[in-house]
Amino acid sequence: MEGRQTSEDAIADLAFNAEGLVPAIAQQHDTGEVLMLAWMDAEALRRTIATRKATYWSRSRGEYWVKGETSGHHQAVKSVSIDCDGDTVLLQVEQTGAACHTGTRTCFTGRQIA
Repeated sequence: MEGRQTSEDAIADLAFNAEGLVPAIAQQHDTGEVLMLAWMDAEALRRTIATRKATYWSRSRGEYWVKGETSGHHQAVKSVSIDCDGDTVLLQVEQTGAACHTGTRTCFTGRQIA
């Protein structure tokens, strides 16, 4: 998958796991800061591309969620890319507020193990 494809072609080429999901990494577009990882199915990815609002699949609740819909901590999507293996999505976003549900800027704050 080199270069640009239509979004539907790219979605069709994704290697979804057995549950129909792929990991989606959210990264601050201007600093490269990794904010969080969540899960998307094909419909979440379509919604994200169409609305430019990060939309994920909640494995625990079994429903779609738009980042910031209840917290106000939105992710405006600047670009969407797929990795070389076609099994991970990268969202370049403009993060407003905390990315993590704990209230920290990233989900990796204070969790360095090595």
